[in-house]
Amino acid sequence: MNGKTLTEKITDTKSTQTFENLYGSDDVKAQQARYTQLVNGLINAFPETEHDVRLFTAAGRTELGGNHTDHNHGKVLAASIQLDAVAAVSPRNDKKIIFRSSGFPDVNIDISNLTAQESERGTTESLVRGIASEMAGDGIAINGWTAHADSTVLPGSGLSSSAACEVLCGSIFNHLYAKGKYTPLQIAQMAQRAENNYFGKPCGLMDQAASAIGGAVMIDFADNENPKVESIAFNPEAFAYALCVVDTKGSHADLTSDYASIPQEMKTVAAYFGKEFLRELEDADLLANISALRKAVGDRAVLRALHFFNENDRVGKMADAIKISSPASMQTYLSLVAESGASSFELLQNCYALKNPCEQGIPLALALTKKFSTETVCRVHGGGFAGTIQVYLPLEAITAYKKYIEKVFGSGAVTILKIRSIGTKELLP
Repeated sequence: MNGKTLTEKITDTKSTQTFENLYGSDDVKAQQARYTQLVNGLINAFPETEHDVRLFTAAGRTELGGNHTDHNHGKVLAASIQLDAVAAVSPRNDKKIIFRSSGFPDVNIDISNLTAQESERGTTESLVRGIASEMAGDGIAINGWTAHADSTVLPGSGLSSSAACEVLCGSIFNHLYAKGKYTPLQIAQMAQRAENNYFGKPCGLMDQAASAIGGAVMIDFADNENPKVESIAFNPEAFAYALCVVDTKGSHADLTSDYASIPQEMKTVAAYFGKEFLRELEDADLLANISALRKAVGDRAVLRALHFFNENDRVGKMADAIKISSPASMQTYLSLVAESGASSFELLQNCYALKNPCEQGIPLALALTKKFSTETVCRVHGGGFAGTIQVYLPLEAITAYKKYIEKVFGSGAVTILKIRSIGTKELLP
């Protein structure tokens, strides 16, 4: 396929519907221009790619429920969004990968060696090598590729730009060399293992699964190797609600120990009962032993365990509410979102860092949002301590809310999200 034919496909009538499904009707022309620019940029920089260029997308994600439950084998509810990582890609006949991404230095690696490199820990190179290793280890004969990529998933926004990048790379390998044999969930699992073993971050699977699968998904990690995934159609706009996140512009520096303390403390509670994860217990076990647990593991660990049990139960109720998809069930869902936010603040305690108590952007954003209108519902979004909150508000209030909250957190702090049904995909093959 030559580049000209592909750029023509990007703007034809058939592709218009694809782009509407991905990004909404208001953004079709801008997205077509974005993809065309990537194709032309790839061919101009690497003329040898002209006759075989392909397009891929992987969604960012928003956490709907299940704040800090996945690492203790709990349930989560998440959804893919219209913000995504995309790439124009051409296969190679050698083992080299050139990954050019707008605004970042080129990634150049040779995947002849697929062992983890200590010098690459924490880099995009490690993720690409790790995913390549996953597929090669499964018997897939892989080569390299040349890509020109772009991401609208803002780093540090809590929308999982890293997962979108990982899943994008997995999808590229899958369609170039594995004939698309791997399911979106399998790609997500490979991406997670790459992040764990090559990048060096002990993350759960929620981010990658939501990025890869599409739509709203409830994931039950009771069996972490074979999680149960249920796709659910969900569109808040159908009930005249907008979904957005507010970036409080807080610093994420030096928060690793804060994030790590949550799973560690939850696991100390499980260990008291001779278990590894809280999912192996019932909340009745906790309640019957609180006095002894306070002495053994401390009050905060007990509170965080209480959050886990409450939040894990709440995820199922949230999923049930959006399955019904009625005005009444939407209100039920929103009340559960509010409960999730209260539990994160009061029990999980991930809305600000104790080492820097004067910086409380998340509590401030939550307080201001609640004062804006009784119809707005909000919660901390993602890992917490700094970053974003999630907000549901009536569609007609978007303009006023943006003006109101951006006076405090700056222009562009509010990002409107749309849940899309497609996670990762090769487009216009």
